[in-house]
Amino acid sequence: MPEPLTVPSSLTATVDRLLPSARLGRLGRLRRGLEKEGLRVDANGHIAQTPHPYALGSKLTHPHITTDYSEALLEYITPVFSEPREALCFLSDLHTFSYHHLENEWIWPGSMPSRLSGNDSVPIADYGSSNVGTMKYVYRKGLDVRYGRIMQAIAGVHYNVSLPDNMWQALRELEEATNVSFNDYRSTRYFSMIRHFRRHSWLLLYLFGASPAVDKSFLPEGQVPEKLKPLSDDTYYAPYATTLRMSDLGYQNKVQSQLKICFNSLSNYVNTLRHAISSPWPDYQKLGVKTGDEWQQLNANILQIENEYYSDIRPKRVAKHNETPSQALEARGVEYIEIRCLDLNPFAPLGIDETQMRFVDTFLMWCLLSDSPWISDEECDRLDDNRRLVVERGRDPALTLINDGETTTVRQWGEQMFAEMAEVARLLDAVEDGTPHAAALEALAPRLKDPSLTPSAQLLAQLQAGNGSLSDTLLSLAQAQGVELKTTPMQRSREALLAQLVDTSHQQQHDIEADDQVSFDEFLYDYFAQARESRMLSPLPMENKP
Repeated sequence: MPEPLTVPSSLTATVDRLLPSARLGRLGRLRRGLEKEGLRVDANGHIAQTPHPYALGSKLTHPHITTDYSEALLEYITPVFSEPREALCFLSDLHTFSYHHLENEWIWPGSMPSRLSGNDSVPIADYGSSNVGTMKYVYRKGLDVRYGRIMQAIAGVHYNVSLPDNMWQALRELEEATNVSFNDYRSTRYFSMIRHFRRHSWLLLYLFGASPAVDKSFLPEGQVPEKLKPLSDDTYYAPYATTLRMSDLGYQNKVQSQLKICFNSLSNYVNTLRHAISSPWPDYQKLGVKTGDEWQQLNANILQIENEYYSDIRPKRVAKHNETPSQALEARGVEYIEIRCLDLNPFAPLGIDETQMRFVDTFLMWCLLSDSPWISDEECDRLDDNRRLVVERGRDPALTLINDGETTTVRQWGEQMFAEMAEVARLLDAVEDGTPHAAALEALAPRLKDPSLTPSAQLLAQLQAGNGSLSDTLLSLAQAQGVELKTTPMQRSREALLAQLVDTSHQQQHDIEADDQVSFDEFLYDYFAQARESRMLSPLPMENKP
């Protein structure tokens, strides 16, 4: 018989000490916002070649409807909400509003792209003639010459989470860290949360990965990786894969891997990124920055800008004018974290649902309340190995992972994590009607025992039950979801707001373009001169290694 699962006494003690304040409403609630991407496709499931609809507003300035890399890659951004259902309601209204203005096009429900016709079939987003719009365009041209456009057509859900100040204050007093400034304490603890996340994020890939197959057009002609097998004339799959989006077929970069960012401290994170945006890379130098007067990339450095760094999680703070993301972190500390490893759930019309949100909230809070020592370079490599194995073979019954030097299975390790998260669910549910966090754990736990219940397995089963075509299957889902979303009633006040933002955003883009006083070359020189400046006020006193 397996040994009974035990929960660290320190975790239980922390939850027990926070519970009275939670029940009195003194801790507040987690706050989260969603960023959801989705390709526009035509009636045949090909990536749309039409421009971003004017009726959706300016993608440069609209706060909620924009594009990611491609003109065809819609990105929806919700405000911050303390209730998951409210975030989903706003996201639903963004879809409904869009469908009122899409003609014979659908929003692709999968993370891996629809049918493509080569690199040039992925149109780069055009943000207008302003310097800031030109910078966005040239940055994307740089991604094209470095990695190709096809990789940039991949979509996902970014999950942004912050803790309320009351909760931080309670933790600070509990840990007797009131001698540390509030911002410094919060930043240090966010980095502790991120390290625990990095050690265990494979669980999210297993539970929510939904991209086990790719359309043939995604792959270079005649180059099929050994890990993929044909499923039909136009589809390849990996039998036990969970999320090919997070594999070396997706957002991966061998140049960036040498940066070794393991999130041990704010100063290390910022300094490493600053080094990357200031250090030339020979292969990128060979590509050239400009050809005549035409820009090919912003620069030839390891990263053109900080946003080019690919990671499954990032510390974030809203930046002010003339401030880079890292400078904002240096000046005022971490404000929230961004989870970037979540596939679109093709069976959920919004790409994510409330059960998943409640689970991710519980997982993140567990990461925060658990002990999380610094990550050595050796452990960093091992964590990458665990992650890669789950990505490529997560549903393989023979798969084993390494946990603190010991061999374990996905189920054994996952069940231990669920047992510990149940303690955290007690805390989060103390401010809820009912027990939605405990219910989310209960709903998802069967996936550990039965991999066929995971979204990746469910999608494969649907492909195999049909004609085996990923694009045909996802197009059918897109059409059914599109019909449902188009007829979903919107909040009248929100419909009026979105209609007003169309005109407002176009006017704002026009004003920005009329306001430019310097050439793009001068603008870019000034930007990078400022980006190299440190904004660190003082070293964080809690950043010493244990």
